[in-house]
Amino acid sequence: MFTGLIEEVGTVTSTRERERSRQLQIVAPRIAKKIRPGESVAVNGCCLTLSAHRGDQLTFDLLDETLDRTNLKMLRRGSGVNLERALRADGRFGGHFVQGHVDCASRIISFEQRGGDHCLEIELPAEFARYVACKGSIAIDGISLTIAEVSPMSFVVWIIPHTKRHTNLDRAEAGTLVNLEFDILAKYVERIISARTPQE
Repeated sequence: MFTGLIEEVGTVTSTRERERSRQLQIVAPRIAKKIRPGESVAVNGCCLTLSAHRGDQLTFDLLDETLDRTNLKMLRRGSGVNLERALRADGRFGGHFVQGHVDCASRIISFEQRGGDHCLEIELPAEFARYVACKGSIAIDGISLTIAEVSPMSFVVWIIPHTKRHTNLDRAEAGTLVNLEFDILAKYVERIISARTPQE
């Protein structure tokens, strides 16, 4: 479980093809001091298991399902990635419940400064539109954000300067592919309702 509060923006040093997976290596000085192999890290919102750790470098193995569903397939040397360690049971909870299970990757339509903040509009795939509500929570590349506006084909969130400076959104622009994880509460409500019989 994660909170959507980014601890560090790591830098991709390499991606290597393996027989049934791809190996991802990231330099992350802050997180590297606090983590051991086998622990979970959200990388752009995708829960991954740390397979190796050497100095400031973290190594992860990516399966085909992960590559197909997320923007991790787009990473290249020098790419910035949002990182968050799994929440400890006694940790302080500050964002919203984020599982690290990315639902889909979607493209940024526009990212414009308006006053001191930035307006971020993202494409909304039709099959996931039912999970999006104004003032509801969403994780974008692992960042816990609040939905400000919803239209049939997109949604809008507002980004404050601190969030832009301290996440990979600092490099984002129209056309950038971002990972989306919709609120788990909406999924459970849908599951409960769909399980009811017509007599109920």
